[in-house]
Amino acid sequence: MQAVILAAGEGTRMRPLTYTRPKVMLPVANMPILEHLIIELKKAGIDDLVFVVGYRDEKIREYFEDGSRWGVKINYVTQRKQLGTADALKSASHLLNDEFLMLNGDAIVGSEDFKRILSDNAMVICVKEVPNPQDFGVVEIKDGKIVRILEKPEKPLTNLINAGVYYFKKEILGAIDKTPLSKRGEYEITDSIQIAINEGYEFRAVEINTWIDVGYPWDLLKANEELLKKLDKSEIKGEVEEGAHIRGNVIVGDGTVIRSGAYIVGPVVIGENCVIGPNCFIRPYTSIGDNCHIGACVEIKNSIIMSNTNVPHLNYVGDSIIGENCNFGAGTKIANLRLDSKEIYVSVKGKKISTGRRKFGAVVGDNVKTGINVSINVGTMIGNDVFIGPHAMVEGNVEPFTKVF
Repeated sequence: MQAVILAAGEGTRMRPLTYTRPKVMLPVANMPILEHLIIELKKAGIDDLVFVVGYRDEKIREYFEDGSRWGVKINYVTQRKQLGTADALKSASHLLNDEFLMLNGDAIVGSEDFKRILSDNAMVICVKEVPNPQDFGVVEIKDGKIVRILEKPEKPLTNLINAGVYYFKKEILGAIDKTPLSKRGEYEITDSIQIAINEGYEFRAVEINTWIDVGYPWDLLKANEELLKKLDKSEIKGEVEEGAHIRGNVIVGDGTVIRSGAYIVGPVVIGENCVIGPNCFIRPYTSIGDNCHIGACVEIKNSIIMSNTNVPHLNYVGDSIIGENCNFGAGTKIANLRLDSKEIYVSVKGKKISTGRRKFGAVVGDNVKTGINVSINVGTMIGNDVFIGPHAMVEGNVEPFTKVF
């Protein structure tokens, strides 16, 4: 079986993290979202993959190459302009088998769900019940078949949404050729499906169980937590000095040193060639990438720390996502709870959006440096290559390449 994975978009709602990488390459539990997807596809026996790439595609090509490290074969197609999901599939039409899966590269689906999707011969649209259907395509079902898909309706009639996972036969390409530009200026696969339905083709609705969607930066924390919950044992490849304490399920990569006085409570994953401690506290649901330094009197809680980042002295990072190649000066701290304990809102693309969380710290892009005693307020979004001087208090949105004093 073949799978076509859509991985061409930037993911503008994930800024500042996607200024420097495509959305599908954002790490969760120390692996890119797309890598988790490949592993689940392989478990389901699907090893012929077509990646439709575009924005910063070199990051994807360099990391995955031909797929042999995962036991799969990867072919690449470039979608030069991101003109929608139907256009993405059309760009891969010369590589398609008679039957294939199509799925978005920014959501994690379980292998058992893939097996169920392929269990009979009908074309399939996967559905999922969610609390916020207005953010998705809402599906109307009759007798187990899709009748209609409404894109992001203001008043959804149901909580059942299109999960962006499809089992198609090559006949879908005829409907794609007839698909007009949508109001959003894109050729959308949901419009193609509606054309096919109107022409008499049937699409079976299959509700999937494992579906981890990442729409906004704070969704990475939820996805990270969900995946780390699945750790069922510890695996310590590095060195743990006497006087360090590890509780629960913790993964430690090759070349990493856990120094005396470090206290780590799993589930936690730590990459390769890191220095952890001495005398630090790493709390559950934290992922730390490769070549990181988490130093003395530092506390990290429920956060994602990407590779080559240093949080070395007297720092607190809670419920936050920190990009690659960052360095926090001594005493830099990130607040993660409002004084009134209310839900935290952030500004995304000029709109105030609820995170749905009482505790949420900051999103920090790549190559950010802070001076000593910097304070970062709840819900702060800091772009890449930002320089923050000593004693500064930062909040709101900070554009890339800004200097803050």
